[in-house]
Amino acid sequence: MKIQWLALVVGLQSLWVISTVITQESRLRRGEVVRMETVPVDPRDLLRGDYVILNYKISRLKPELFQGRPPVEAAAGTPVYVRLERHGDFHEAAAASLDPLPPEPGRPVLKGTVSIRPDRVRDAQDALRVEYGLERYYVKEGTGNPSGKVTVDVSVAASGHGVIKQVYVDGIPYSQAVPR
Repeated sequence: MKIQWLALVVGLQSLWVISTVITQESRLRRGEVVRMETVPVDPRDLLRGDYVILNYKISRLKPELFQGRPPVEAAAGTPVYVRLERHGDFHEAAAASLDPLPPEPGRPVLKGTVSIRPDRVRDAQDALRVEYGLERYYVKEGTGNPSGKVTVDVSVAASGHGVIKQVYVDGIPYSQAVPR
């Protein structure tokens, strides 16, 4: 009886791990790839290991981008839907909404969550701060401090979830640009 329970627990854990991998791989393969520009942030945290902190231009959304409900109604953790549009080499926020936006050809919708309400922490432009789950890129030990312009290719699935596909430093893939 104990062996059956143990086998069930191990089987469920294995199923969870496999389904997580399949979901991520599906998002990478089927999603539309967009290139986004980052803004500089201190990239080191000695307590959590080596990773690069990525802060995107679309992490601060101006109120005039919003359609429907005003962003002041958004509490921390509220879903935000951002329509991306290509401008030059990069995709930028073209529209945002607290309600789901339908994807359009060549204009994917990335889903994020409000990290800080605009009425709690105001910045110079009253922007709503949004996180997309794309803010950390884990790297090999000792390579978490890139110098140069960091850009990111993100695969955006039809569901709105994004997955980092590649990180570049001055246009060169991270693994090649940063010495080991």
